[in-house]
Amino acid sequence: SMIASGSTTLRLDFDILIEQYGADTARFFMLSDSPPERDVEWTAAGVEGAWRFLQRVWRMLELVGPAAEIPASFSTEATALRKLTHKTIAGVTEDIEGFTFNKAVARLYEFANGITRLDGNEPDAAFARREAVETLVQLMNPMAPHFTEEMWAALGQSTPLVDTAWPAADPALLTDDTILLPVQVNGRKRAEISVPRDAEKASIEEIALAMPDVARHLGGQPPKKVIVVPGRIVNVVV
Repeated sequence: SMIASGSTTLRLDFDILIEQYGADTARFFMLSDSPPERDVEWTAAGVEGAWRFLQRVWRMLELVGPAAEIPASFSTEATALRKLTHKTIAGVTEDIEGFTFNKAVARLYEFANGITRLDGNEPDAAFARREAVETLVQLMNPMAPHFTEEMWAALGQSTPLVDTAWPAADPALLTDDTILLPVQVNGRKRAEISVPRDAEKASIEEIALAMPDVARHLGGQPPKKVIVVPGRIVNVVV
């Protein structure tokens, strides 16, 4: 067996891996590395990456305030994190049920990035952040059971994580209120607009024509025709 070193090419003995990094880091790395039908490539860089991620998640305790009741309303930024939280619940649940643990771990990395992007300590942001961190810990539990139990307790939870129900995604937070529509001018894409999912055609047309890259091609003249296909595309003919 080869001893772990700073090299990213040396393969690691599993017993040494456990001794140096702990069982949870080893398990988390093993599940993140590749689909179950492929062999795991035991590299120092990969294991160290998993270890650093666990440390990063632990430091999220510093971002979380005390538990509080759900606020009456949420800012756009807080809502975006809540949507990410519930989409991650749905995605990780599906991945685990399908035994694609590497995909589940990839979602958890992305989720952690989303948590740290939310700024502010207003009640809505604080609620969304705590909800997200608690959910991240729950979703990581199958991959890092010892680590997540410790963090769950540090979050002030009295019921052990092993006795806590798996989180359920809120269907209302799985849908997007806005959609992105490409805007074509004479068949060539010139812009992309974000509009409410239920926006009227006239409103979509107004937003599209106001886009600088579209207006420039109009040259101050009204378009010959604007074709709005709801949920799909806006075609401007000049």
